[in-house]
Amino acid sequence: MITRAWTWPLERDYKVAVTNPTDGDLVAATLAGDRDAFGVIVERHRRHVYQLCFRFVGNHEDASDLAQDVFIRAFRSLKTFKGDAALGTWLHRIAVNVSLNKVSAAKVRPEPLDALLRAGDLRAAADIESASDALLRDERAAIVRAAIAKLPKKQRATLILRVYHDLSHQEIAGILGSSVGAVKANFFHALGNLKKLLS
Repeated sequence: MITRAWTWPLERDYKVAVTNPTDGDLVAATLAGDRDAFGVIVERHRRHVYQLCFRFVGNHEDASDLAQDVFIRAFRSLKTFKGDAALGTWLHRIAVNVSLNKVSAAKVRPEPLDALLRAGDLRAAADIESASDALLRDERAAIVRAAIAKLPKKQRATLILRVYHDLSHQEIAGILGSSVGAVKANFFHALGNLKKLLS
């Protein structure tokens, strides 16, 4: 077990040792002035936030920028976090809003296939699949990402959270601030529109 002691900036020197801190412990420590505690929050949630941003923009550079923006906004507004939902849900909500603003403000630019090849993102898996199979798979993925980018905002967010992040309708409703019925309708319409775009 890892034990971490935070110094809370009070009038006296007061230390609180927390073993395996919860997100709530980390939020409290951050609000008390411990920036290292927020660093632990970032470490805990950065992968999921980055993956969610990537699903919206389709390229690593923009996804990294968006994820950084999510955590900057979260740090600045952490005092407004009430704890009604899990911290991860709150961060997902910020990530969805930041990502939707980005894709609305600028046209999404998925990475071209040749850039992926130069960057080495297509792993050499000659034993499992041939290079041509990998190219076809990546081309199909790029086509699907481009079609998803054309969906209306709420449908796109719902589809990404449901399919790629395997969240329940209830969790998505909490993140998007809508009803479960609206989430189900958006998901249904997203699938229909996606089918039309891909056919």
